[in-house]
Amino acid sequence: MLKRLDSPISAHFDAARSETNESGSFDLRDAINFAWRQWKFVAAVAALVLLIGAFYIARQTPLYTADAQLLLDPHKEKIGNQDVILSEAALDAPSVESQIAVLRSTSLLRRVVGKENLVNDPEFGAGPAVNGSGLLATIRDFFSRPPAPTSPTPLDAASADAAEPPSLDVVQTVQNLVGAIGVTRVGQALVLNVSFTSADPAKAARLANAVADAYVVDKLDARFEAAKRASAWLSDRLVELKKQLRESEEAVARFRADNNLGGGGANPSLSQEQLTQINGRVVAARAETADKKARLDLLEKVQSAGGNTPDLPDISSAGAIQELRKQENELKQQEADLLARYSGRHPSVVNVRAQLADIHRSIAQEADRLVADVKHDYDLALARQKAVEKTLHEVTGETDLDATKAITLRELERNASVNKTLFEDFLQRAKVTEEQSTFEARDARVITPASTPPFPSSPKKLLIMAGSLVVGLLGGVGGAYVIEMLNAGFTTPRQVEELLGLPLLASISRVEARELTSEGGLLAIPEYPIVKPLSRFSESIRSLRSAVQMSDVDHPPKVLLVTSTIPGEGKSMIATTIAASAAQSGARVMLIDGDLRHPSVSRYFKADKSLGLVDYLVGGVDLSSLVLRDDKLQVSILPAGTKTQNPPDLLGSDRFRALIAELREEFDLVVVDSPPIGPVVDPLILAQVADKVVFVVRWASTAREMVAHSIERLSGDRKVAGVVFNQVIDAQAQKYGKYAYSYYYGGRYYKKYYNE
Repeated sequence: MLKRLDSPISAHFDAARSETNESGSFDLRDAINFAWRQWKFVAAVAALVLLIGAFYIARQTPLYTADAQLLLDPHKEKIGNQDVILSEAALDAPSVESQIAVLRSTSLLRRVVGKENLVNDPEFGAGPAVNGSGLLATIRDFFSRPPAPTSPTPLDAASADAAEPPSLDVVQTVQNLVGAIGVTRVGQALVLNVSFTSADPAKAARLANAVADAYVVDKLDARFEAAKRASAWLSDRLVELKKQLRESEEAVARFRADNNLGGGGANPSLSQEQLTQINGRVVAARAETADKKARLDLLEKVQSAGGNTPDLPDISSAGAIQELRKQENELKQQEADLLARYSGRHPSVVNVRAQLADIHRSIAQEADRLVADVKHDYDLALARQKAVEKTLHEVTGETDLDATKAITLRELERNASVNKTLFEDFLQRAKVTEEQSTFEARDARVITPASTPPFPSSPKKLLIMAGSLVVGLLGGVGGAYVIEMLNAGFTTPRQVEELLGLPLLASISRVEARELTSEGGLLAIPEYPIVKPLSRFSESIRSLRSAVQMSDVDHPPKVLLVTSTIPGEGKSMIATTIAASAAQSGARVMLIDGDLRHPSVSRYFKADKSLGLVDYLVGGVDLSSLVLRDDKLQVSILPAGTKTQNPPDLLGSDRFRALIAELREEFDLVVVDSPPIGPVVDPLILAQVADKVVFVVRWASTAREMVAHSIERLSGDRKVAGVVFNQVIDAQAQKYGKYAYSYYYGGRYYKKYYNE
């Protein structure tokens, strides 16, 4: 078995395919050619999708959307400049989202349903929900236009606030409303946009305003209910506080009565502020007494120790001592000056020393006087302290109490004072909350009421049509790409060169029946180059012959084998036409029908019943009697001959090799038409005696991998001259690249220089 991956052609084919897949480079010319080839398909798909979009728009009921705007007001003024129980929370992003959820809540929508009587509304009532939901309902609604909307009769809103559970119709109506309501925040502002969508523009505006009004009323109701609940709680709490205050005051009264404190407690004419002032005076008096006592103790300690009292800071800087110290210093200076000039017994020195002694006595007397003043100040401060403390005891009635009872009395009085303050505070808050329950604070207000929309918001015709066009174009391009991928045949010379590593010898166009007419008669394809030598087809055949000759310049091939991958690719007609074209140029040409299984060449020359190659190889028949001559094509023909059961053995025999060697000497060109290589092995045997092999591929038809595998089997000794595209459709081939084919001559150029 042949291993395809081990062959050079397979390796080249796989490498080229991998390189093509991995390159991923964008070629503008390829894209333009792709659009040129598939524009009809893409346009058809786009038109179909556009038609579906237009049909969808035509089947949809126009919907209108009305918008109302609500302002969330976070700023509240306090009543009477007092703190309130119901504090206002800051409206941050989560709080705004919470308000949006309130606007879409079922409790608020039930209020709207009851007020507007939407249960009986044909658009939002429970009726439409009976049809069901989901895919089937959507399909059913698509083919049935909804009934024309009618305006419902308003119903008392009290039904929405009823205490009994809502009915199934109300629940279904609320669910229908949820899909029609949209709530969004306007930028970063505290403004909510409430939109309502309906088939009736007037109804859309009316229900948008109804939802906004219901939200404002709901906020007022919620605040009123909260204030009522707070007021009720404060009232209950006040009863408890009043009881606690009474019990604490009774405890103080009993304690005073038990301790003979007059039963009146503290002087009722004195306020707490006055008591605080008296306590402050007591503290100040005690501090002053302590300070005086400290100074007195220091002076007495210095005197008892025999220290110099006038040297103390407080004494030396007080009274006349400072002046006496100054005089003392001046006298000491005079004494020093006199001693520098006189002796100690000089009268001037004695006089100065006497003055110093007087100064010292004056300083001592002044210090004693200041010490006495300090003692007097201490006695006076102590007397004031005792007087203030006596006043405090008389006011509080604690004169005859010991420390334990005083502590107990103060504790009882503090409890009573705290209970009284708490009671008064709660009483004040209760009054404020009671006022709040009747005060209509506006948490939100409508700043832009909804108006009747002049134009429908749905369906968005332009958007739908634009989307349909985009989807159609994308679908068309995708489908065209799939079609291109499914086309596994060769279409361009570059594919042949990159995937097979072989040159494209020629591209032979499909010849239409109208082109084969000449002088009222129908021409055979091999006759066409003879009758119309300047035709495009004739030029392609000549190009093919030249390419074969140039495939080996030093040794031009004389034995040419023509084969293909599968039947139906036109190899027999190509072989016959090559032979006819060569004969027309004056060469001696032998055409051998080597397809012993399906002798197409023999049938073309009506020699399928005649003796031929098989009879010669079997033996007993002279070659000259088997060769036919076609005078019109000027070609010698060797038919296939009698049918045989072993074509490979006959074609591989020495007699066949000898025949080819003999014909090589006698003719300028020997063309052998072989069977397709895909189903049989005959071409491999015939290729051994041929100089070159021409491989025919039907354009855009034969699978590339099949062609690669077939050429791989023939390319062991590089006998394949190249590939020939057959039956090329010119109008389509140009769309793969205007200048991609060697046969192609621009239309205007061809018409100008070639006349058929």
